[in-house]
Amino acid sequence: MVLAGKPGRDDPLAHVTAPPPDETEEQRQVRLMEEAEAQRVSDAIDYDIQQEKAANFRGDIIKVLLLGQSESGSKSTTLKNFQLLNSPKAFKAERASWRAVVLLNVVRSIRTILEAMSDFHDAQNSPTLSPSRPTTSPSSSVSSSGSFLRLSPEHLKLKLRLLPLLQVEESLIRKLTPPGSPEFESTHLSQITNLPSPFASQNVKGKEIAVNSQFAWKGVFSKVVSSTRDSFDSAELVDWEDPNDPGRIIHACSEDMIKLWKDPTIQKILRLQQIRLEDMGGFFLDDLERVTSPRYIPTNDDILRARLKTLGVSEHRFKFKEESPIGFGGTITREWRVYDVGGQRSLRAAWAPYFDDVNCILFLAPISAFDQVLEEDPTVNRLEDSVLLWKSIVSNKLLAATNIVLFLNKTDILKQKLQAGIKFADHLVSYGDRPNDFESTSYYLRKKFAQIQKDKSPQRRGFFCHMTTVTDPKATSMILIEVQDTVVRKNLAQSHLVS
Repeated sequence: MVLAGKPGRDDPLAHVTAPPPDETEEQRQVRLMEEAEAQRVSDAIDYDIQQEKAANFRGDIIKVLLLGQSESGSKSTTLKNFQLLNSPKAFKAERASWRAVVLLNVVRSIRTILEAMSDFHDAQNSPTLSPSRPTTSPSSSVSSSGSFLRLSPEHLKLKLRLLPLLQVEESLIRKLTPPGSPEFESTHLSQITNLPSPFASQNVKGKEIAVNSQFAWKGVFSKVVSSTRDSFDSAELVDWEDPNDPGRIIHACSEDMIKLWKDPTIQKILRLQQIRLEDMGGFFLDDLERVTSPRYIPTNDDILRARLKTLGVSEHRFKFKEESPIGFGGTITREWRVYDVGGQRSLRAAWAPYFDDVNCILFLAPISAFDQVLEEDPTVNRLEDSVLLWKSIVSNKLLAATNIVLFLNKTDILKQKLQAGIKFADHLVSYGDRPNDFESTSYYLRKKFAQIQKDKSPQRRGFFCHMTTVTDPKATSMILIEVQDTVVRKNLAQSHLVS
């Protein structure tokens, strides 16, 4: 029989939690203090959970989910717009880190050009790729169509002088992807110092640089500024005396980069290989003189345009102040939690847990990608993939009562492609013989997405659609404010505070 209040031999929990038999008074006091601290932490966690549940019930916390395919950069740019709109000080504090990303974008663009030169040179000099011998390989078309082009000795010298940029790229990637991480293994580049010749194939093309969302990469590139200061100059965050600062080599190569990018022969080679760098994320080659200057600091527009692919789920919190409902007076503050989940096709099955109690979904479809295919599956058109993804989201029963806002994004690039003569109907047969202009194509896409929502939604809901260029902060901020108002009014209506 075990007496009440006394640990029994058959009670394993009491045995484990019982104090040591030879415990001294000093040890007892330490143990009691540790137990009290553990209890305090436990109570604080319980309190936070209760407060969050209460805030969710009152509508003080708004949860927004960003969805869309990978590779477009639209979601990360939208997040930057949220931060610029609601946390400008934090946005300013990250300029030094984004400086490194802009420089990496520049080097990656130059690498693409150097690789195009290598491919062109290989095709021109390969006996198996003679224009007279038909083949379906891309290199053959380069050799045949580009038989009138020649890379001069000056091009060779330019490439030799720009090779140090590849070492800068390697250094930046090492900082962004720590050794041992999966991202390091998948994006690490081979050493380029032992190339047999300046035009040797480098065999390091392929995957875009990716950073895990859990890795605090922004702290790698900036100095610490005292938190007691209310304001600071962004330039103070950069260690300009650092001998390993990538900006030093990039500035030294700036004239050669500008010369390479503006060279007519290089431009023809890029067009021949259907490489449009200006349509890709992180394009700064038209701003080389400015971004390669010795004390360059990114502008807001630069940060919005900078491209860095992130993997995993990231959560961002913002505080919004808004007018209280009529009759309450004053203002109230709501916390918005914006979740960015991976857009890769292999990760989409993991989206479902984030559908629970989400207030709004921002769905981003890059409509400029009508002539591109997925990196994950080259047989799938990127715009068609966005359409199929949209269909699966609007038809999901878990999201039947959720606001879904559609951003048909990258309208600026769509306009450029259409004006350049790229035929929309060549890639979307259903477009038929409609005019190949922005007004017609954008109307067609808007109507297509609206019809899918009408046909596939489990219950009737409004269609919220915006034609966007998320790298335009002024226009995007106005859209985000409108989205915020829409979501807040729906929450208030559900709480019967407004009609």
